[in-house]
Amino acid sequence: MPPPRAALRALTRLALPRRQPRLPQTARTLTTCPRPLASRPPRTHDRGPTSTESTQTDFGSMDVLGGTPAPVTGIDATTADGFALNSGLRVTGSGVLLVAGEVFRWRPWVRAPRGEGEGVGGEAKDKGKDKGAGVSDMRSPKGLWEVDEAAWGVLRVVWPKPDLLILGTGPSVIPLSPRTRKHINDLGIRVEVQDTRNAAAQFNLLATERGVQQVAAALVPVGWGARGGV
Repeated sequence: MPPPRAALRALTRLALPRRQPRLPQTARTLTTCPRPLASRPPRTHDRGPTSTESTQTDFGSMDVLGGTPAPVTGIDATTADGFALNSGLRVTGSGVLLVAGEVFRWRPWVRAPRGEGEGVGGEAKDKGKDKGAGVSDMRSPKGLWEVDEAAWGVLRVVWPKPDLLILGTGPSVIPLSPRTRKHINDLGIRVEVQDTRNAAAQFNLLATERGVQQVAAALVPVGWGARGGV
């Protein structure tokens, strides 16, 4: 006699396995690349024989200014007491003011004689004293680079005026005083301050690119001293 339906249902429930709860799956990244190794210096600097391929790069031909002649007022070398120019001219015991392709001796530390009660920039000083000529340390009371307005006489009369003046302040960079910067800007000229060696190099580059009519330079010798001059 076959078993009743209720018994068959009970047997079926017991035979089926229970579902296990699903566990969260985590992403696994597998790679076969080796770990990066520290670079080692080359054992030799020999690059082998010179390449004969026609596709090799000629870096000399990439110099866009290679065929441009250097300005005659370019600075060949800076010395402790002066400068050597591309034209073969040597200037000693003085700075240089390079404007419109011309070279001027420039001694901004020499103070021109003044009248009674007049100081640098027209400021009132001790009355009854004549300042007379002398050597200035080219420093403002706050330690900024400052010279008398008479030092820029060439820039006042030259025409057309240069767009940029590169100022070399000696062996190190000295910030320009607001009074001197304003005087140069009032002439319609922008000014950039560097130490003399870098100023000379920048003048050579910009004068070659833009021409000596657009770029001027005022350079103090690298060996200038506030007390002994050059």
